[in-house]
Amino acid sequence: MKDREKAARKLLPLSEATYLILASLTEPRHGYGIMQDVEVVSGGRVRLGPGTLYGALTNLLSQKLIRRSGETVAGSDRRKVYALTPLGEKVLILEGERLASLSRLASDVTKRLGGMQ
Repeated sequence: MKDREKAARKLLPLSEATYLILASLTEPRHGYGIMQDVEVVSGGRVRLGPGTLYGALTNLLSQKLIRRSGETVAGSDRRKVYALTPLGEKVLILEGERLASLSRLASDVTKRLGGMQ
């Protein structure tokens, strides 16, 4: 197993919010853009407040899953832009694979128990 994959596996599983933040960063975004994207892709189920988001971004920066990739200017505001690192990409891929496996199992179990007919 490669070093990056080994390091990535140590960070799993991710919380739903962390997974959604990383997924949002498949394109570089600023904080407010991340909050909006997470709300949209979760169907409104997950709404990140600024404190939660910036706490998560601080943790993801310290874990080297994301990096600052510049700034944008919106009016008089400067917004920090974040992007995935190669380690962050690996973590996102591995977590996606883990979730897909769980989803297949959940579907099988639900069918066996008479659901989803």
